[in-house]
Amino acid sequence: MGFNCGIVGLPNVGKSTIFNALTQTQAAQAANYPFCTIEPNTGMVMVPDKRAQVLQEIVKTDRVIPTQLELVDIAGLVKGASKGEGKGNAFLAAIKNVDAILHVVRCFEDGNIIHVDGSIDPVRDIETIDIELILKDEETVKAKYDKAIKRKTDKESAAMIPALEKVLAGFKAAKPARAHGLTDDEKVHIRDLQLITAKPMLFVCNVADGDLADGGNAHSKAVAAHAATVGSRAILICGKLEEELVQLSPAERADMMEGLGMTESGIDRLVQAGYGLLNLQTYFTAGVKEVRAWQVEKGWKAPRAAGVIHTDFEKGFIRAEVASYDDYVKFKGEKGCKEVGKLRAEGKDYVVQDGDVMHFLFAK
Repeated sequence: MGFNCGIVGLPNVGKSTIFNALTQTQAAQAANYPFCTIEPNTGMVMVPDKRAQVLQEIVKTDRVIPTQLELVDIAGLVKGASKGEGKGNAFLAAIKNVDAILHVVRCFEDGNIIHVDGSIDPVRDIETIDIELILKDEETVKAKYDKAIKRKTDKESAAMIPALEKVLAGFKAAKPARAHGLTDDEKVHIRDLQLITAKPMLFVCNVADGDLADGGNAHSKAVAAHAATVGSRAILICGKLEEELVQLSPAERADMMEGLGMTESGIDRLVQAGYGLLNLQTYFTAGVKEVRAWQVEKGWKAPRAAGVIHTDFEKGFIRAEVASYDDYVKFKGEKGCKEVGKLRAEGKDYVVQDGDVMHFLFAK
């Protein structure tokens, strides 16, 4: 389906370190100088979901296939990027092509790692990038607005002018498009512009490992407060720790996490947050051949969800046999669900729910 998240931030905030941990590779060169990432690196990560292992125990299969998410590590932005400073033009083009944004913010002190502005101030860093993205989006909206004004006698052009004026006013107030409070009708008029600041964004506070147990620090709390004002939210991660964890064996990793009081890794939480940021959910197919997780958008109906497996399933859709995850587990599989009336036959209008265990019938 091609959903992806772009990882952005100022130089030297830990983007590439976190990307390396996420993809368990050294594909992104982590170096202590600006623009060490010149071309966007991409990697696929598995979306952690313990439900798949539970289903595996029930159906007795050796094969489990999780869903995946594509991540794009985009080089650090600097002031003036909207005018081409640094590698600005290429970086902004890369951001425009992703579906959602993970904005890594430096919330740790380390005198050995330089900061492009000379001090640690994550909200200032966020605003630096926001301004560059807003300036770029403003150019795009202004061009469409000018055309609409010239054609305002046209009904369609006249209808879009108020929405475009609202967006431009928001930009003048230094607010990203996602924080403008646009109605669904207003969003229609800017959808084709693919505005960068309209994309869903999650702030990733990169903290020192000692700050994790305390729920962050003053820097990360300032980011969380700022996120609430711009239609986003924030999570904590220690990139350095996560990069160390992925280099250990599973047993060593479990021991280290237990010693640190971690019930799940930061990268697992980050991938799950990215999945949610994209408005995605999972349904399962389960049988002796395999348990497989399938990625769909929330609100999709059964035929479209079936098409993720194969286009023929959507074209020839007859019905879906569905059990909720909780029922499937409680009654030990499809047979048990059928015996107690918990295996349902659903038609074309059924809206798929997260965790559904499904079997599709279709006409060949």
